Amino acid sequence: MALAAGSVALLADSVDFLEDTAINLLIALALGWSLRRRAVVGRLMMLVLLVPAVAAGWAAVQRFGDPRPPEVAPVVLASLGAIVVNGASALLLTGIRRHGGSLTAAAFLSARNDVVVNVAVIVMGVVTAATGSGWPDLVLGAAIIALGLHAAWEVWEASEDERLAARALAGETID
Repeated sequence: MALAAGSVALLADSVDFLEDTAINLLIALALGWSLRRRAVVGRLMMLVLLVPAVAAGWAAVQRFGDPRPPEVAPVVLASLGAIVVNGASALLLTGIRRHGGSLTAAAFLSARNDVVVNVAVIVMGVVTAATGSGWPDLVLGAAIIALGLHAAWEVWEASEDERLAARALAGETID
């Protein structure tokens, strides 16, 4: 849909769906693991969170010289459907996001960020329809990059807390 509509923002959001799948698979694999192993998986998830930011940045750079406006209707419809799915996921994860360390933090942040991004994509669609400009799509791509970088940093911090806790439990010196 993103390629057909010609939207950098929706393309970044689509790549983000692939990120969500990877994160959820990693979480399912690592739930029963030790703190030390979950910290390693948390760091891996931080890298997975960076993928959409890099994809959005690449698409934005390619379009910077010729910011064509995307087709608004498919962009808005795809985003509305994504809001329903990601909103339900975020609500389900709200109660446990602080209890599972970096794993549940990554899952919650991913779902929450998807809702925020999809609302922004709809707003971008409305602004694009009103102005006929491709710049709102590029600006939103930059915002998606910032959001992805922030989420990756939060997951990194949670995995570092787990790493230090595992070292403390093992009686190791914490640096």
